[in-house]
Amino acid sequence: MASCAPLEILIAAAADLCCKPWLHAVVSAEDATPEDYCGRIECRDADGIRLERNDLELELYRSGSDLNLTLSWADQPTRPILWHGQHPVWMNGETGERCTAPNDGGSLEALARRLRALLA
Repeated sequence: MASCAPLEILIAAAADLCCKPWLHAVVSAEDATPEDYCGRIECRDADGIRLERNDLELELYRSGSDLNLTLSWADQPTRPILWHGQHPVWMNGETGERCTAPNDGGSLEALARRLRALLA
C-alpha cells in the first residue's frame, strides 16, 4: 500500500490556510491510499488545544478522470455534507438531499477548491 504521508501534509497545509486561525493535522484511515483516500482533519488552536467540534472527515476519490471529494464535520451527522466535483453541492447529513450551505460553510468550500486545484 502506498504511503499517504505526503498527501496528509498537503491536506493539513491546505486546511491551515483555508480554516484560519486553527492548525490542523491529518490522520488517514487504515485502508486509505492516495488514489482512494479517507481521513480525518484534526483541529487545534494556537496553544495546541484540541477543538474536536471543528474536526473534519475527508474523502477523495476519482470518477473517471475527475477528482471528487466530500467534506463533513466529524461525529456531527446532523450537519450538512459538502460534495465537490465540478461544483460544490451541500447535502443534508441525514437524508442526503440537497440543501443550502451553512453559515460557516465558506471555509469548507475554500478548502475543497484548494484541494481540487492541488490534486486534480
